[in-house]
Formats: sequence, structure tokens, C-alpha cells
Amino acid sequence: MSIRALRSLLAIVQHGSFARAAHALGLTPSAVGLHVKALEEEFRARLFDRSRRRPVLTEAGEIAVNRAREVVDLYDSIGDEISRGPGVAGRLRVGAIQTALAESLPESLARLQRAHPRLRVRVRSGMSAELALEVEAGTLDVAVTTEPVKPYPSGLAFMPVYTDHFWAVAAPEHEGASLSDLLARLPFLRFDKRAWAGRLIEDELRRQGHRIGEEMELDSREALARMAANGLGVAILPLSPRGMERLPPLMRLPFGSPQLTRRVGLLIREGQSRSGGITPLFEAMKADEA
Repeated sequence: MSIRALRSLLAIVQHGSFARAAHALGLTPSAVGLHVKALEEEFRARLFDRSRRRPVLTEAGEIAVNRAREVVDLYDSIGDEISRGPGVAGRLRVGAIQTALAESLPESLARLQRAHPRLRVRVRSGMSAELALEVEAGTLDVAVTTEPVKPYPSGLAFMPVYTDHFWAVAAPEHEGASLSDLLARLPFLRFDKRAWAGRLIEDELRRQGHRIGEEMELDSREALARMAANGLGVAILPLSPRGMERLPPLMRLPFGSPQLTRRVGLLIREGQSRSGGITPLFEAMKADEA
């Protein structure tokens, strides 16, 4: 059994196919297939039901994946154990939503690096739902996301850091209009429904019974705000006080009754050790929000 074979197994579960797992790992599909074959021979059990179009884990496969995550986590922590000294050392793989990257996260990461110069931090962006799958699969150690909205992978724990409030925004000349009036007269600039924030907005619009006109759909909060500021429609966005300072002039209405909120924080696997860089990252983010 090799660490590379276990990483292949986890990547297949995360990406849903041998081919996509191979692409993510920089291997050929045949190499990934050989890794799985070697594991099956060693465990003397089928790990995937290959009678279906997409590989589906067998009962033995479920057990193997759970144990593989533990083994890979332990392997990845060896460097940290060897290089103990002042501060935290090792590697921290971080995923982050765009809104966090556009606000305080860069400052938090800089604070983290100053306090722990031997910690190697890798960052990639994505939507909360996508990043949650990577945390579950073990290809990310932690993700800065919104609080999980169903459906989401089981076995995850959330550490809240700060809270955003949802606002309906439009060009300043619409000051004084109600949300119903804005939605009836202006195109709706929709926050991508694949994002957890987008799902919250859709649920609240449906609950309030609002009628939605012609729409555009984007996954960038900043782009939606600028389009609204230029008179292209009305958008509903999660905003923090710091985020509002960065936007162009807009009219704002609280969205929801009571006003809808979302928490942003760290998503980790349940039972995952908070040693290494996870706790220092959490502390750095909390310090920047104080």
C-alpha cells in the first residue's frame, strides 16, 4: 500500500471518475486504475462497483476511504512533527471563497505567516460547496466558507469567525423605493444559485413571494454590486461593514425579516486535529475581525 494509491482513491471519490481524478493528480487514468487495483489486491476486496457509469464505493470501499483519510492526514503531518520549534511548521492547504479573499483573508494570512514563518500555506479559491467536497476528501486541510447549507457533505465541522448581513442594492437614484418595487421594475442580478449564499437568497425570495424579472447570474459579489451601481438592475448580496466600504455608491435595503445573515468561518473535518496551522489561522482571522 502506498500513499500515492491512497491519494488516488480519495481523488476518485472527490471528483467522481477515474479520469477526473487522474487529471487532478497529474497522472494518467491507467495509473490511477493501477493504484486502485493494487489496493483491492492488498485488501482482497472490491472498492468500487464498476457496473455503474460512475464509480460507486462498495461497503469495503467506504471503510477504505475513511481510513485512507486518516493515513494521509498522518503522513502529511510528519514534516510538522520532525521540524518542531518556535511556531508552527509544515503545510496548510487552504480553500477560500472569493468574498473572503477580497476582504480580510489576505491580511489574516500575512499575520499567520509573520507568526509562523515555517508554515507553508497554499491557497486556492472556489465556491463553498466545492471547497466542502475537497475538505471532505482530504485534498484541503481547511476552507474559509459560509456556514454549510443543506445539502452538504456529512462529517464536517464549522468554526464561525464573522457574520455578513444580506442587503438589496441598486443605483443611488432608486433611494426610497421598496424591494417589491425594485424587483418589479428592474432586472434581477442573481447571486449564483450554486453558491450557498445564492441558495439562502433564493429561499428567502420564495418565502416572501417576490416576483423576479429578467435576470443575470454571476458568482462575483463585487461584479454584481458594480452592475447594480451602474443602473443595470437590483442585486441581493451578503456584505460585511468592511465589504461595504469597498463598493461604489449604492442604495441599500435590509433583505429579509428579520434581516438575513450568514456566518463565515473555517470548515474542517469532524474529529480533525486543530493543531498544525488550523488554530493559528482561526486566531489570525479572529484578530483581524476584532
